[in-house]
Amino acid sequence: MKKITLLSIFLALVSFTYSSFAQKLPSISEKTKGLQKYEGFFPFWWDEDNGKIWLEIDKFNTDFLYYSSLPAGLGSNDIGLDRGLLGDEKVVFFQKVGRKVLLTQPNLKYRAITKDANEKRAVEQSFASSTIWGFVAEAEDNGKVLVDATDFLMSDISGIADRLKDMKQGAYGLDKSRSAVYLPRTKNFPLNTEFEITLTFVGGDAGEFVRSVTPTAEAITLRLHHSFLQLPDSDYTPRVFDPRSSYNPIGYFDYSTPVSEPIEKYYIARHRLKKKDPSAKVSEAVEPIVYYLDNGTPEPIRSALLEGASWWNQAYEAAGYKNAFQVKLLPDDADPMDARYNVINWVHRSTRGWSYGASVIDPRTGEIIKGHVTLGSLRVRQDYLIAQGLLSPFEKGQKLDPEKDPMLKMALLRLKQLAAHEIGHTLGLMHNYSASINNRASVMDYPHPTAKLNAKGEIDLSDAYSIGIGDWDKVSITYGYQDFPKGVDEKVALNKILQDAQNKGLLFLTDIDARPAGSFSPTAHLWDNGKDPAEELKNTLVVRRKALSNFGEKTIREGVPLAFLEDILVPVYNYHRYQVEAAAKVLGSVDYRYALRGDGQTPNTLVSKETQQKALDAVLTTLSSETLTLPESIIKLIPARPAGYMPNRELFKKRTARAFDPLAAAEAATDFPLQFLFQAERATRMIEYEARYGSLGLDDMISQVIDKTWKAEKPSGLARKVQFQTEQIVLTHLLALSVNEAASYNVRAVCGKAIKDLKAYIESQKGTKEVDYAAHLDYALERMKNPSAAKVAAHKELPPGAPIGCDAE
Repeated sequence: MKKITLLSIFLALVSFTYSSFAQKLPSISEKTKGLQKYEGFFPFWWDEDNGKIWLEIDKFNTDFLYYSSLPAGLGSNDIGLDRGLLGDEKVVFFQKVGRKVLLTQPNLKYRAITKDANEKRAVEQSFASSTIWGFVAEAEDNGKVLVDATDFLMSDISGIADRLKDMKQGAYGLDKSRSAVYLPRTKNFPLNTEFEITLTFVGGDAGEFVRSVTPTAEAITLRLHHSFLQLPDSDYTPRVFDPRSSYNPIGYFDYSTPVSEPIEKYYIARHRLKKKDPSAKVSEAVEPIVYYLDNGTPEPIRSALLEGASWWNQAYEAAGYKNAFQVKLLPDDADPMDARYNVINWVHRSTRGWSYGASVIDPRTGEIIKGHVTLGSLRVRQDYLIAQGLLSPFEKGQKLDPEKDPMLKMALLRLKQLAAHEIGHTLGLMHNYSASINNRASVMDYPHPTAKLNAKGEIDLSDAYSIGIGDWDKVSITYGYQDFPKGVDEKVALNKILQDAQNKGLLFLTDIDARPAGSFSPTAHLWDNGKDPAEELKNTLVVRRKALSNFGEKTIREGVPLAFLEDILVPVYNYHRYQVEAAAKVLGSVDYRYALRGDGQTPNTLVSKETQQKALDAVLTTLSSETLTLPESIIKLIPARPAGYMPNRELFKKRTARAFDPLAAAEAATDFPLQFLFQAERATRMIEYEARYGSLGLDDMISQVIDKTWKAEKPSGLARKVQFQTEQIVLTHLLALSVNEAASYNVRAVCGKAIKDLKAYIESQKGTKEVDYAAHLDYALERMKNPSAAKVAAHKELPPGAPIGCDAE
């Protein structure tokens, strides 16, 4: 008889336990019996009884791309959770540790591009990776595991609750009891797996933006889309970034770089495109770039967008391709969030907002995998409104023929340009805000409608927006997408493309050169026109004056409340706002380039004193009471807004309750150019450039502003009150700059001297017998006693001109 020992019992128990553990996971087929299977990139099953997604993971330690998006949004432009919003793309992989399955994102910002495995490992271990999610294996077959992916898919991985909190719109949390898989858009394909989830966020203390767009503010129901996508193959060659090219860069640090070379590397973002015959001057593409327009877009907008989007084919033709860029209508059975489609979405919001051109990009190489455009539907209505205010076309009893409507024609022209602009971003391009001085050389500029007076003295909008792709756009696409034949030195050929553009005088400057209030390029401005900012400001003021002279009842259709004239008056009265900004920024400016050593460009050229003086003269005309004072014929036409029609932020800010306030309108229009003239960085540069080159000095500028305001002849009536207001606003800016710590000591000294001189002038006027003027002077002297109390922010601001929201198109 075999002797049973404690050791043998222990070993048997261990063996049994191990065997039980090894056998306790069922097979995938057992676990998924009776469930609906979706074959594809990552196979999955739908468990209808339990509302679960069971995901089969058969690829471990293999990189793929993951990103999320919002197919059904909130509708609030301010919050920004728009339909079609893309989340950040991530290269990720699954790794298995026991029953745990981790979804991990490697750190591609820091790499070692080398064949030395140890060198790669050293870099990988030096920087953190990110584990996105953890799963538990519930079934297993031959190295494949099954996990319950429902919690991951039904999570707030896009940070929606945080976005609402950051925007002060309430404290919301995800309610899984009100969330579920959205099956109609949950699909699988050989190279991509798509999941869609209905998510409901519940909470309280809802903000105004949430309340304005939700049927019940306590519950916000959106849809979140998850895309798992096979990464592109290695048959793509990244193109090195050149700062002169206008492409968005993709950057990373390569720690295998020799010490003598820069460690930070940059590629451009672009789609994959190859010629069938690279040796041919013109060739079809191996696979063309195809964009699909949202089939929910109505006519005539649909046709306009299709046309404008297709303009890019002109650029690809210039680069030697035939029919390489195509635009089609999205098929009814296609999902715009599907990673396989480049799409142009027509998105509705409660207020007019920015449009966007976003992309899903392979972070390893810069290859664009999916272009994704969001066009705000209310923009076209604003363009129509602007044209309506300029033309005032509604004679009594007249009905406009839609086929001949000049306002609709202008608005549709703008839409064509907008479609091309946003697609340009998804092709890899940055803004080019210097294109306007080169005969509107790029759709990547922000265009203001170009209006002029015809031979009859009437406003002509026939050339409001350019048609077609510009010269710079052709240069950009040729640089980014040219497929060079064998034997060509790509670096030399690419440089030649940019050198040739430079020799033609084509310029490229972008957001960092144009957006900041203290920016100092004389050519890079948003929404401006023409080569000469001062001349174009004069032209713009001529059009504005004509539009205001025509403004009246015929500006709106019969039956419309007269109070709605204010909605149209805002963009007409402020029609010159962007050209004022462009002219004001000429002061203290330097004409510079993104020059490289050896490319022949002059990096910096100081703008002449004469050019700066011309710009200042033009800006000063906008501070005159004649420019700022609205005519009585307009003011008396605009009553308080009727009951049932709420005021909105698009109207003039008022100090008169609901009554129309022409003084507040003038206040905002006065403050706007002064913000640029008295900007601390600009003022500091003006002192430096005067000392170095004899340029227009800050003291000279301040003296001329005071001469044209405080020392100007005082008109009568409403214009007199506008004039007094303007003088006080000038004083606010002067006092504020004198104590602004962002300004140099020299700037503050100049301002102090100007205040002292102005005080002496005011005291010399104290003998006036005009009561209102005496009060005005006394108030100014009192304010001068405490410069720190002068708050520019207390002035009324212009209503929005650009689209509403915090992001740029």
